[in-house]
Amino acid sequence: MKAIFISSNQALYDEIVSIMDGLGIRGFTCWDTVTGRGSNTGEPHYGSHAWPTLNSAVMTFVDDEIVDTFLDRLDKLDKESEVQGLRAFCWDITKSV
Repeated sequence: MKAIFISSNQALYDEIVSIMDGLGIRGFTCWDTVTGRGSNTGEPHYGSHAWPTLNSAVMTFVDDEIVDTFLDRLDKLDKESEVQGLRAFCWDITKSV
């Protein structure tokens, strides 16, 4: 099992959930409003007058066999809308209850 953390422009939230629905990924936690900026070329998303856009974040846990497909689809979404910004991070889960 893997944990996947996704941070993206709020505008991409529905598309991310749609990808999850298509892959049968049901459980997730969402933080509606988070701020930040990309590490390389991303513009700040601070929710301020100067930088009015905001991000949201999603955390989900998925079976190993669908991780690559999920990340590939998220990468495709990011490339289709690079100005919006999307990053996904994945790590191993060794135990859960």
